[in-house]
Amino acid sequence: MMNLKFDQNGLIPVIAQDYRTGEVRMFAWANEEAVKKTLETGYAHYYSRSRGSIWKKGETSGELQRVVEVRVDCDEDALIYMVYQEKDVACHTGERNCFFRDIWGEKANKVLPFEVLQRLQDVIKSRIEEKKEGSYTYSLFLQGEDRVLQKFGEEAVESLIALKNGDPESIKAELSDMLYHMLLALTIRGVDISQVLEELCSRFK
Repeated sequence: MMNLKFDQNGLIPVIAQDYRTGEVRMFAWANEEAVKKTLETGYAHYYSRSRGSIWKKGETSGELQRVVEVRVDCDEDALIYMVYQEKDVACHTGERNCFFRDIWGEKANKVLPFEVLQRLQDVIKSRIEEKKEGSYTYSLFLQGEDRVLQKFGEEAVESLIALKNGDPESIKAELSDMLYHMLLALTIRGVDISQVLEELCSRFK
């Protein structure tokens, strides 16, 4: 490990950030042993100041955090765990993440741009798995792969026309429709959007 700078209590702050969506899932503390256990096991470990002991996230709830990478800030006194949140709920309240309220105490439901593709595909998957009646997604899924691909093609053509015409509002609307149908096609093929983005990442030099 790098020469991490733990505080006077032997602790270092840790942010758990979702590898797939980019959202911040939670904040906690770790001591040196917790960091080592995280690296050794591949699952997030933290230090509970109230209990005075190390804990493995999700050990009792099943909400495990599989760690893809640990990053260190420039001063070496804070960490980020890049994680797969295995059951998609990080907060003990049942919320997706611990930062679910704004500064006024209101529920912060807005999906942010950097997470929207992954979150949208997750919704698409849930509509299909739940066989949700009245859902456009499930209705289109039932029509079969050829129909889904046809719709994707239609939306791609409409996107090209919008781009050619140059109207910003039409461009935003048509490309949003195209991306939705692309995600549905990927879902039917069993490909996660994160896999596509990882391929794109691999092309950076």
